[in-house]
Amino acid sequence: MAKESMKARERKRASTVAKYAEKRKALKDAGDYLALQKLPKNASPVRMHNRCKLTGRPKGYMRQFGLSRVTFREMANQGLIPGVKKASW
Repeated sequence: MAKESMKARERKRASTVAKYAEKRKALKDAGDYLALQKLPKNASPVRMHNRCKLTGRPKGYMRQFGLSRVTFREMANQGLIPGVKKASW
């Protein structure tokens, strides 16, 4: 499990990115890079990091499911993810 503070920081970044999205787009279209630099650092979507929705684990993230590989494997083996089953041949 990730620390609660790390998960909270990531949520705060996501809200900041959403808040400044329109302004960033307008400034980029206008080519005003000096004004872009004056926006908060966390307003840039590049600074966001994908994390597991359940555990908050930052590494081994699977975009299609929004889970880390560890959580994905546990849930798939329990049959909790529809359409996913263990391979056997």
